Amino acid sequence: MLSSKPIIGLTWEPNLSMFKSSGTSATNSTISVPQIPKPKTELIDGLYVPPADPQLRNKLVRKQLKDTTGKNWFDMPAQTITPEIKNDIQIIKLRNVIDPKRHYKKGDSNLKELPKYFQMGTVIESPTDFYSGRLTKKERKQSIAEELLHDAKLLMHYVPFTLVIAMIVPGSGGGDP
Repeated sequence: MLSSKPIIGLTWEPNLSMFKSSGTSATNSTISVPQIPKPKTELIDGLYVPPADPQLRNKLVRKQLKDTTGKNWFDMPAQTITPEIKNDIQIIKLRNVIDPKRHYKKGDSNLKELPKYFQMGTVIESPTDFYSGRLTKKERKQSIAEELLHDAKLLMHYVPFTLVIAMIVPGSGGGDP
C-alpha cells in the first residue's frame, strides 16, 4: 500500500478501499472532508477559547483591565463620583475661601473638572494629641460639608457678612423684602 501522500502531517483520511465498488479505481476518486464548523461563541465545551486574531485578543484584554492609575501609583482605581463626594471635593478646592487667614499652596484646582483617580480617607487622631485638639464624637460628621455647617467658629466668621449682604441687597433671603 504505497501512497503518494506525505506520511508526516496533521490530516487523516480513512482507508475506504474495502468499501468501494470494484468498478472504480481508488486513485481517481477524491474524498471530500467536511470543514469543521467554527463556533459563534468563544465557549467550547464550557471552556473559554480566546480568538485567534491578535487584534481582537488585545481588544478583549483592554476591556477586561480595570481603570487604574498603574503600577507606579499602586493601581489606584477610578472612583464613582456620588453627590456627597462631589460636594466634598468642591469644598476642598475652595478651602482658601473658607479660612482666609490660612494660606494654601496653589494647586491644579480647576473647579470645573473633578479628579478621576482619588481616595478618601479618615484622619485618626493620635492618643498623644491633647484633648482640645481633637474633635469630639458629637462634632464628627459624615462629610466635610456637614462638619463645616456645624462649625461654630466658621458660622461666627460668616454671619456678619451675610447680614450686611441681606441689608444691602433686598430680597436676598436674609430679611424682610
